[in-house]
Amino acid sequence: MTQQQNTSWQITKPATRSRHGIVASQSRVAAQVGADIMAQGGNAVDAAIATSFALGAAEPWMSGMGGGGYMVVRMAGEKTAKVVEFGMKSPIGLEVEDYPIVGGKAGDLFPWPMVLEDRNVFGPKAIAIPGQVAGMGLAHETFATKPWADLMAPAIALADAGLPVDWYAQLILGGSAKDLAPFPASAETFLDEGGFPKASGWTALGETKCDLSRLAASLRTVAENGPRAFYEGPLAQSIIDDLQAAGGRHAMADLAQYQATLVDAMHYPYRDHEIIATPTLTAGPTMRRALEIMSDWQPTGDTPDAEAFIAYDRAIRQANQERYDTMGDTEHEPDPSCTTHFSVVDAQGNMVAVTQTLLSIFGSRMMLPQSGILMNNGIMWFDPEPGKPNSLAPNKRCLANMCPTLLERSDGAQFALGASGGRKIMPAVAELTSLLLDYGMDLNTAFHSPRTDMSMADVTIVDQALPQDVITTLKDTLAHVVTAPRTIFPYHFACPSAVARQDGENAGATEVMSAWGDAISAG
Repeated sequence: MTQQQNTSWQITKPATRSRHGIVASQSRVAAQVGADIMAQGGNAVDAAIATSFALGAAEPWMSGMGGGGYMVVRMAGEKTAKVVEFGMKSPIGLEVEDYPIVGGKAGDLFPWPMVLEDRNVFGPKAIAIPGQVAGMGLAHETFATKPWADLMAPAIALADAGLPVDWYAQLILGGSAKDLAPFPASAETFLDEGGFPKASGWTALGETKCDLSRLAASLRTVAENGPRAFYEGPLAQSIIDDLQAAGGRHAMADLAQYQATLVDAMHYPYRDHEIIATPTLTAGPTMRRALEIMSDWQPTGDTPDAEAFIAYDRAIRQANQERYDTMGDTEHEPDPSCTTHFSVVDAQGNMVAVTQTLLSIFGSRMMLPQSGILMNNGIMWFDPEPGKPNSLAPNKRCLANMCPTLLERSDGAQFALGASGGRKIMPAVAELTSLLLDYGMDLNTAFHSPRTDMSMADVTIVDQALPQDVITTLKDTLAHVVTAPRTIFPYHFACPSAVARQDGENAGATEVMSAWGDAISAG
């Protein structure tokens, strides 16, 4: 594979260290929001709620009120953790006949059989019932300390101000302009009058922005009236009206009946360490199986050698295959990084890991005209072929690749981590888990260490920064190895972020190559 990226630059992003709380997020702007909340006396969950909503305005193509996700929470001093599940659901009135298979393979994240007009990928029939607002509402009710409206205020301010289009935003908009163009509100927000992506200037003077004022109004409604205002009342009615006008089969009952759930986290040992993860409908159980298989391998030295990467590859591949056989998640190609993960720790030691998503980048690509909410395309998570464990059906929860995870190392160090990147998420979290637990690394060392990805069925992607003797052994041992650099976009090895705590000191780190990602301290 020819690589045009130079091999001489050296990019580092030192981990943030502080006795105060830290938020590590793919968006520095959203991380700052959460850090400010903790500086004002809020706890880690307060910060997580504020960060979650801020991401919908600061990084709208990844997540927001139109999406869903999972939150793992461990309060300081508690032996057990909880999971807030706010995944998406298919509409009650969904009709499988609306998604006729026309042959060939779909061109987006999953190689399902192609559906007529890509209805499960783009537009209203691709949209599942969102859970983000309900999830944050349940987290607030259960763990938070600050008023709901106060936690939403920063997101409202960001949306009122509009989204600045820098070079990275321009790159994202450019890659999706063709798919956004058919949807009037999306095109009006993210494209210029000629249908081209909004662009930043060539100097630091002046600033192009995407107008998010309609989103700001919707956020304000939820802030003033509480989380159920998204699911009942005028805002909910406007959401359903827009979806039905565009051809969706959504109804007010879909929103009114949606509830986020609070369940016990899955706790299990790995060697003499503890893992805390999501128990269902995520990659959490699959990672547990991968670590169980990896337990048969014994690490040596301070950093992974070829045998370690071979152990990772075999364990993760076996666990994934078992997942395909039992959970029905049968896709065979990697997803673009179309999700967002952030981790939070506060000065008291409360710790939170959150992964939330619209699924594809820009989700269904459909922004609702009245509310300005960019909607998910969660229906694409389902196999359109009938008779499969994960087949499309009404009123069904979506099976996702998200993997927010907490770790407690045998020396007392605690971590909250996760990643975006679809099928790449679990391999990234599993390898980082090994670096942190098996090799005793700190966040800074782990996040700067080369990794591999085995999310594709027929190839292993290996960071070209690994020692040449390791690469040679991997090529001689594994079926098909391709080397690749860590890049700014797309992320070949997912886009992780994490926080850590040991002896009263906190740390935070984000993917080294993430241009927007940062770990921000509350003090």
